[in-house]
Amino acid sequence: MLNLNTIKGVIFDLDGTLVSSSLNFTQIRRDIGCPQHVDILSFIESLPEEEKVEAEDIVIQHELNDAGNAELLKNGKRMLDQVHAAQLPMAIVTRNCRRATYIKMANNHIDVPLVITREDAPAKPDPSALLDIAAQWGIPVENILYVGDYIYDQQAAERAGMKWVLVNSN
Repeated sequence: MLNLNTIKGVIFDLDGTLVSSSLNFTQIRRDIGCPQHVDILSFIESLPEEEKVEAEDIVIQHELNDAGNAELLKNGKRMLDQVHAAQLPMAIVTRNCRRATYIKMANNHIDVPLVITREDAPAKPDPSALLDIAAQWGIPVENILYVGDYIYDQQAAERAGMKWVLVNSN
């Protein structure tokens, strides 16, 4: 149960927080030639333009394949319901591509009005998307809760000055 007493808005990660994901990051790295302990999106950014486009296409294909199988997590539904009942603004910030994000949301009936993907802002752990949402809502960052399942979520929230909760979908 989330304590929403001082919270005026909630931002969620998507994969592993609200919906399941079966993305195989080891395989994705292999497919694009990314070393195992290097961030995939950072690696792609470092590539020459032609290789970058090819690597992005491979990652998007993995994401789209995953999108059709993603299921709303029990805790994800509970958190969405609780925030909705508290009538707080909600947003999603994800490292996914826009197409995969909207497939996951549509298939799982997730009605969150503000969604930022990696095409819209620098990817987490960069805090830009979180700060943009705070500005849009006109809510001080210390009154916004960020909920995610990975270290990048924690890092983005801390860099933005937001409260954060790491969830474990397992």
